[in-house]
Amino acid sequence: MSSADSRDPLAADPSELAGVRILIVEDSWDVGTGLKMLLETWGAEIAGPAATMDDARCLVSEHAPDVALVDINLRNGEQSYGLIDWLHERGIRVVVISGYPDVSLAKGKATAILPKPVRHDLLLASLRSLKPR
Repeated sequence: MSSADSRDPLAADPSELAGVRILIVEDSWDVGTGLKMLLETWGAEIAGPAATMDDARCLVSEHAPDVALVDINLRNGEQSYGLIDWLHERGIRVVVISGYPDVSLAKGKATAILPKPVRHDLLLASLRSLKPR
């Protein structure tokens, strides 16, 4: 492993994701607030976490994000496949975060599918590639 590979992702530049607006759609309060705090340390602007599809759509209508981090299983038994389609139709890029290994999405609906627990280095790498130029 090179020294670059061993770099602590939490020690990333505080402006690493400056200017990137991220919507978090996650029904677990612990996971959602943990993601929010981590992403804010990297300089991102955060909307959410939203625990339902309606909450997520409401946040998008207030200010469209650049990217959405979306869990598949949401509150009250909702599954977010319809929300992912809705976000994709609006040009909002989606990164799926799921605790389930089999996420069935049409090709191109998500730019990345990351397993839970999320590795910070993989999350940062997937978001860096989506940063507006």
